[in-house]
Amino acid sequence: MILTRNPATGAILRTYTQYSETVAFSALEHAHAAYLAWQQTSLADRMECLLRLAEVLRQKSEQYARLMSEETGKTIRAARAEIEKCAWTCEVYATHAAAWLAEEEVAADGRKHRVVIEPLGVILAIMPWNFPFWQVIRFLVPTLLAGNGALLKHAANVTGSALNIQEAVNEAGFPQDLFSTILVSHELVEQIIAHPLCQGVSLTGSAEAGRIIAATAGRYLKKTVLELGGSDPLIVLADADTAAAAKAAVTGRFQNNGQSCIAAKRLIVLQEVQEAFIAALLVEVAKLVVGEPLDEKTDIGPLVNEQAAEKMERFVADAVAKGAVIRTGGKRHGTYFDPTVLTHVTPDMAVFTEEVFGPVAPVIVARTEDEAVALANSTRFGLGASVWSRDLTHGEQIARKLDAGAVFVNGLTKSDPRMPFGGIKASGLGRELSRWGLREFANIKTINVYDNLG
Repeated sequence: MILTRNPATGAILRTYTQYSETVAFSALEHAHAAYLAWQQTSLADRMECLLRLAEVLRQKSEQYARLMSEETGKTIRAARAEIEKCAWTCEVYATHAAAWLAEEEVAADGRKHRVVIEPLGVILAIMPWNFPFWQVIRFLVPTLLAGNGALLKHAANVTGSALNIQEAVNEAGFPQDLFSTILVSHELVEQIIAHPLCQGVSLTGSAEAGRIIAATAGRYLKKTVLELGGSDPLIVLADADTAAAAKAAVTGRFQNNGQSCIAAKRLIVLQEVQEAFIAALLVEVAKLVVGEPLDEKTDIGPLVNEQAAEKMERFVADAVAKGAVIRTGGKRHGTYFDPTVLTHVTPDMAVFTEEVFGPVAPVIVARTEDEAVALANSTRFGLGASVWSRDLTHGEQIARKLDAGAVFVNGLTKSDPRMPFGGIKASGLGRELSRWGLREFANIKTINVYDNLG
């Protein structure tokens, strides 16, 4: 039995029955059968399905946004923005599909050499709860566009969202059974990955979950894409606009109630501007409205559950015990946790070394730019990073020194369907989005033609 609960009120939303092994494998077999026909479908027809999916998402935006807010505690404004991003992504892929999937002619030793992009089969997606529509859509759109089928094993607490995504895909006109949500236990996941009809697996989740899935997929030689955790640094250089950097830091750190893999989780500031930056940061944090997520005025809602809020308490307690100072916040109220700023943070504290999935902003002071870069890279993660400087050329020079999948100069780390997204080190393997993500679950096949018949 699966039970979903509203983190803001504690109320039970709905209960669902988990699928049996028979039902789960039937979904895999049906997805494979649908894929065999779908791979022969013209690219134009696939693109048309994507455009209809964008329409469905926008038509039902309010319904989907409210469901996401109730299941996760996401603010209603953030939930609406998430649905719009999903719809836009469908349109981006439809616009660029022909170019991104185009055959490539290569000059070699024969008469003709071609590189063609072909689908693999049915791909399993294992997705988390914090962006319940977006993280599925950014996997699903390129996967289906490339000609594959897909199954979704979503986080249990967003089961309603998972089933609504399946309904939206069906309503958009994709073939029946090409994509299905499967309500299965973690124990059944390995059996699905092992099945000959499953050709790959995409996971968004923690580094610990990534190791488990990578080991399982490796055992059965299945292609994987892993988008894992992050501890993204936001570096404020001495010549930065501290007010702009502080405003961005608050947006980046506290978006989605602080529960984002690409949140600005470590604020590293040069000592020359630390006082100005911290003062501006506290002013911006004070503006945040904490409240009921369905209230249009709310900026910060509850964390996903009380255990997540308790974990924030432990992070703050560890930091304070080691010398950090709470400048604002630091208190838990059930599933809510006050937006918190910590100063005097050092690399021996858990808020520096671990992924903090909540509204806690640690400020670390660097004496030099080299030290700032060293602090930024002193992590097992490597997802995103940002650099703030009035000198764009110099900002880019610093950006090139950072160990991350994506670095932004005077901009917050974000995902964009036109750009590849993913990390290095413990932040994952492979890429999502753009033409790079479109080709992850594909056979990059060469066709070589020669004149010599003898």
